[in-house]
Amino acid sequence: MVRLALSSLRHRTAAFVAVFLALFLGAALVMSFGSLLDTGLTPGLDAASAETLTIMGGVVGGWSLLLVGFAAVTTTTLGIRQRAREVALLKSAGATPRQLTRMILAEVLLLAVVAAALAIPVGVFGGRTVLGLVQDSGQVTPDVTHVFGATALGQGFGITVLSAAGAAFIAARRAARVRVVESMTEAAAPTARLTARRAVCGVLLLAGAAVLFALTVVVGPDLGLEAQALAGYIDILAAVALACFAPVLVRGLRVPGSGAAATLARGNLRARTGHLSSALAPVVLFLGMAVGTLALQEVDATASQGMLPEEGTELVRTLNYVITGMVAAFLCILLVNTLATSTAARRREFAQLRLAGATPGQILAMVALESSALALAGTLLGLLAAAATVLPYSYARTDSWLPDFSPTIPALTVFLTLTVALATPLLITRSTLRQPPLTATTP
Repeated sequence: MVRLALSSLRHRTAAFVAVFLALFLGAALVMSFGSLLDTGLTPGLDAASAETLTIMGGVVGGWSLLLVGFAAVTTTTLGIRQRAREVALLKSAGATPRQLTRMILAEVLLLAVVAAALAIPVGVFGGRTVLGLVQDSGQVTPDVTHVFGATALGQGFGITVLSAAGAAFIAARRAARVRVVESMTEAAAPTARLTARRAVCGVLLLAGAAVLFALTVVVGPDLGLEAQALAGYIDILAAVALACFAPVLVRGLRVPGSGAAATLARGNLRARTGHLSSALAPVVLFLGMAVGTLALQEVDATASQGMLPEEGTELVRTLNYVITGMVAAFLCILLVNTLATSTAARRREFAQLRLAGATPGQILAMVALESSALALAGTLLGLLAAAATVLPYSYARTDSWLPDFSPTIPALTVFLTLTVALATPLLITRSTLRQPPLTATTP
């Protein structure tokens, strides 16, 4: 099975690009902030610098661990789901469920290890960049030297390999247990159901977000800036929880209109929840995290006004935006990566529709309607997740539930989200439609 896994990786390179990219960028992000913990734990470091680096590496690094774990699980599961037809063919040739599980695990583990190893130079560069910004802002003394050690490597390899392996194991066991005929059917129209496992995970994550919300309100005023360690996780937990309920949310979406494109879009929202649920989750996570963390920086700036020199305040704000931008950039790439992969996997579907009489214009209109419904739903849910972070933190820092910050931040983020969520599927669909339908129906 290991030999078969290597052969599959070699001959199906394009199919694994999305998974590899998510694992590579995720490992680089985790290592960047993990190196701050290594630096903060250096013997002989002054107490103030050590505390700043430890808090920053712990808080932002903790966000990164959650986000990268979610990204690894999402992309790995999506990649395996798209191979239902291949799994069916292998089973029909005599492969056992145990052999298929071992093959998929070997593929994903190899990808994860290679991605984490190649991410080391990027992690070193990212950690040095963040340390330089912290030193420029005066929060860490200039004589501190960047250290990239066991913590960065352990977190980078650990979260990447474990998340990918866990997702691969669960998805592989499910794919291996499905009968051949069911696998072929699922390859043509993959569905996703709200299983008991997904429902329990969603409820537990919402409960965790509610607990952090309450703690931020109750003990946040006494913690000051450190209350961000509590509030910063709320939007992540809420967004991932909403992603757990994506199958139900997708089926509940409505598409206006009575034409062929609208009819096809409504049918897909009910029947093809596998692809479309995977597209909704990163929209919610990106918008919730981006708006939530950027708004936190504005709340901090308002609360700290007059406490630091103007130059110091600007440097701290710049630092916060750069760090938040690194996390948001990772999520944006994940969003584009997931949307592009899930849309490209519908090549056979689009070809079959064309052979059945649908025009390229109708297919593009269908994808536009589906993407619009998903983008709007993801935007609303993402803003809800962001509000769950911003409101309690604003109360803890300024004694007011309504934060005093410019609406430009959420407006620009919403615009970027809608643009990416609409443009990516349409561009991939347009590229796919250039192929002759008979060619596109071949595996």
